[in-house]
Amino acid sequence: MNSQYVNSEMEKYGVCVIKRNGEDPEIMLKRFKKKFAKSGILQECKQRMYYEKPSVRKKRKRREADRRRKKETLKENKMTGRRNK
Repeated sequence: MNSQYVNSEMEKYGVCVIKRNGEDPEIMLKRFKKKFAKSGILQECKQRMYYEKPSVRKKRKRREADRRRKKETLKENKMTGRRNK
């Protein structure tokens, strides 16, 4: 069976982790948790618990984008040695 096919089939169902040869279950669980957190599934579930008005959603998205942009700028400045004024 083609491994690419297996991976695409498993990704349909969400986050999955394939056991490696001789891998410890704790390490496998750690990989799963990391993948799950990175996917944003839990964060999305928490947001969907309550209705969010479209205007509030736009504001939140804008704040998140600004925060992300600021973080990237700080990271770039740190790498180039520039100071942010």
